[in-house]
Amino acid sequence: MILSPHRVLAILRKEFIQMRRDRITFAMMLGIPIIQLLLFGFAINNDPKLLPAALVGPADDRFARAMVTALENTGYYRFVAPGITAAEAERMLTNGSVSFVVTMAPDFGADLLRGDRAQVLVEADATDPAAASGAISTLDTVAAQALTRELGAALPAGGLEILIHRRYNPEGSIRLNIVPGLLGIILQMTMVMMTAMALTREIERGTMENLLAMPATPSEIMIGKITPFLAVGGVQVTVILTAARAIFAVPFEGAPGLLLAGVFLFVLALVLLGYLISTVSRTQMQAMQLSIFVFLPSILLSGFMFPFRGMPGWARMIGEVLPVTHFLRLVRAVMLKGAGLADVRAQFLTLGAMVVVLAVLALTRFRRTLD
Repeated sequence: MILSPHRVLAILRKEFIQMRRDRITFAMMLGIPIIQLLLFGFAINNDPKLLPAALVGPADDRFARAMVTALENTGYYRFVAPGITAAEAERMLTNGSVSFVVTMAPDFGADLLRGDRAQVLVEADATDPAAASGAISTLDTVAAQALTRELGAALPAGGLEILIHRRYNPEGSIRLNIVPGLLGIILQMTMVMMTAMALTREIERGTMENLLAMPATPSEIMIGKITPFLAVGGVQVTVILTAARAIFAVPFEGAPGLLLAGVFLFVLALVLLGYLISTVSRTQMQAMQLSIFVFLPSILLSGFMFPFRGMPGWARMIGEVLPVTHFLRLVRAVMLKGAGLADVRAQFLTLGAMVVVLAVLALTRFRRTLD
């Protein structure tokens, strides 16, 4: 059969008309590249600054003040809790309120004046080694220079000893940061997409009419749709946690029940998000595209790949509304730090609120679909 330019042009015209009518696909074609440019160009930063720090020791001592000022002048440190107790500092380090704890003995200044060796202990939250490395590298030089200026004379050899403890990840292994985070990312990728395609599959196959003819409420339909995916999520969690422990030797310091409770809330939020996407989409392709559109900022702005505190304010605001951001904080705190419920209460409350909001939106949108 001879190739006909007229038939080719007719098919091309039809495809362009169909593309123009498929607004979601057209928006994805333009939106995803723009989002990638904005996120990689402005939001990603592997050298975070203004990391929150706490000071344990005599905050009113002039040498302590000189050292705190010098560290803040590097741009890496921001002392949000000066002069607190060791117990308070431990609690803040565990729940993630601070990234560093600087501890000075009560007689720190007196040791310097006598020419004795003065010690400073710096504890860093090394669950994300990349976030702490830049700040740690400036400690020795900056501290020595600040104390020399305050003394008015050079420090004697060995007069200052800075002890650095990389808490929760002494070897600075990226594996201990990435593998627990993969639990959230893998669940995000699979749960949202599979659930999003559940309702759109009914529309494409023409079985939606049968579903709507059933004497079932929107809530009952939603529960019936999402429950199997909760079971699938449970299987994935079991596989990932087993591999994390057996293959990658990731420590598990916290209570398993606490982690599983957080996982349940997170998976429930994900399947509800996927169900909400399915009420917006009309085809499985649209559901997949919207799932990818949600997944992209989730992997970049959640703190999984890049330090969360290194991102600008607008990017952190977007990250805070993503369920995976709060889940990553929860899973890393429980697995690596041995955090208790009091330490991760904020993450539980946030995930719980997200579950409620997503459920209300999904049901509201599904009622509109029924109309």
